[in-house]
Amino acid sequence: MSESLRGHFLIAAKHLRDSNFFKAVVLMLEHNEDGAMGVVINHPMDVSVSSALSKHFEESKAGQSLLAGGPVEENALLILHNSLDYDQEHDPVVPGVFVGTSPDVFEKVVESSLQDEGASSDFQFRIYAGYSGWGEGQLEHEMSRGDWFSIPASANMVFDQQPYDVWEAATKQLFERKRIFPNQPPNPEWN
Repeated sequence: MSESLRGHFLIAAKHLRDSNFFKAVVLMLEHNEDGAMGVVINHPMDVSVSSALSKHFEESKAGQSLLAGGPVEENALLILHNSLDYDQEHDPVVPGVFVGTSPDVFEKVVESSLQDEGASSDFQFRIYAGYSGWGEGQLEHEMSRGDWFSIPASANMVFDQQPYDVWEAATKQLFERKRIFPNQPPNPEWN
């Protein structure tokens, strides 16, 4: 295995037509010799967070959609948030992005969102149904086929208010990082 992709985005190649990963950007939460795990950050579902959590909480941020994190354990919910206030056993995935690893943290994050509703707060979170997973060597094989590309992840994209625009933004960053030729001036005579 090459270096770990934890804290990176996987960007689906245009030719990847699997409905779970079409134009997907996956935040990698774990990657080691045993396999890899992440969540698709840009596939909103037609289910609101308030609807998904209605049996557990009286209300929640109604405008926020649940996101499809991937095809594995789609009935399980996973939460990403940006709060330093919660007891975290693990380091952030990327600066400003923590994984809610216990039901207690999950509850605290959602309760905090109820208190912050309407206030101008920097507190952000996303809830995902399911996750994306790869067995030993599977992700490396898919990357060698050209199905996935990788760039370092950022909290701004994880919590982007327009998730449908994230794939294009990530692809643009990828091309800028992989650029062979420098930017060309608008007028070739300036060159």
